[in-house]
Amino acid sequence: MAGKTVRALLCAGAALLGLAAGGARAAEKVTLQLKWVPQAQFAGYYVAQAKGYYKEAGLDVTIKPGGPDVAPPQVIAGGGADVVVDWMPSALASREKGVPLVNIAQPFKKSGLMLTCRADTGIRTPADLKGRTLGVWYSGNEYPFLAWMAKLGLRTDGSPGGVTVLKQGFNVDPLIQRQADCVSTMSYNEYWQVIDAGFKPEQLVVFRYEDQGVAALEDGLYALEAKLKDKAFVARLAKFVAASEKGWAYAAAHPDEAAEIVLENDASGAQTETHQKRMMREIAKLLDTSGGRLDPADYDRTVAILLAGGTDQPVITRKPEGAWTHAVTAAEGQ
Repeated sequence: MAGKTVRALLCAGAALLGLAAGGARAAEKVTLQLKWVPQAQFAGYYVAQAKGYYKEAGLDVTIKPGGPDVAPPQVIAGGGADVVVDWMPSALASREKGVPLVNIAQPFKKSGLMLTCRADTGIRTPADLKGRTLGVWYSGNEYPFLAWMAKLGLRTDGSPGGVTVLKQGFNVDPLIQRQADCVSTMSYNEYWQVIDAGFKPEQLVVFRYEDQGVAALEDGLYALEAKLKDKAFVARLAKFVAASEKGWAYAAAHPDEAAEIVLENDASGAQTETHQKRMMREIAKLLDTSGGRLDPADYDRTVAILLAGGTDQPVITRKPEGAWTHAVTAAEGQ
């Protein structure tokens, strides 16, 4: 009898170990490629990871930082990620060029993109941009700018009557050093770098893309179209989006803590606590509050802006088909 009891206990122990191992194996892997380096712009994902929201959803999420040499569409096309963060103009341009990206969720509702000019240049209105040198980010961030210039009737090839484009690095040095009359800034990042460099708000003239009617959707989540035909993959991404949105909600409600979590993930040590906390508060103003579900009207507006993007450097040449889906946000009670 004792032998049977021992064997029963051993079998029970083995079963428990098997269940534990099975539970470990059940964690589904998701790799997320960010558009830029670790900063509050991506706080929702880092918070979801730090708070265990991904783990609670049965996910093992790897967050890959971006940078100036990282193009999310290329990463996902090469199999380096399951989902990427990208701006919709970049994603739609990539789709037209053969990388079939599909928007699966849209955490950011509003655009933070701005053109910041020195007031001492005499620029006061968009009409004053004619003949000026403007700093513009590329790597996919140039598309809203091109659409805006097309709307203003200003060519961007340096020809008379247009504007001169300075390919701007991801800093505001051209404005400070008077190499450009205006530079690209984000409401949550580079604008404050200009302020920190010693400028006062009244010494600057700011044009928000939202106010100019050319605000394209920014940080959205994208996956490859072919992979979305797999129901199991869609279910996995649904868990990921739900947990991420939980992370974003927490980050918006606790900006200082969220900023500290981001800093813990900044291996470079280049970010400062003051800047990240300020950034998180500004990011919160741009977030969607409906679970990350893409608003088709926002999509249509972005497409219309891009289709009107001019002939010298067209953004997209035709209306995309199948470029977004609610399949992911509709699953798992989203």
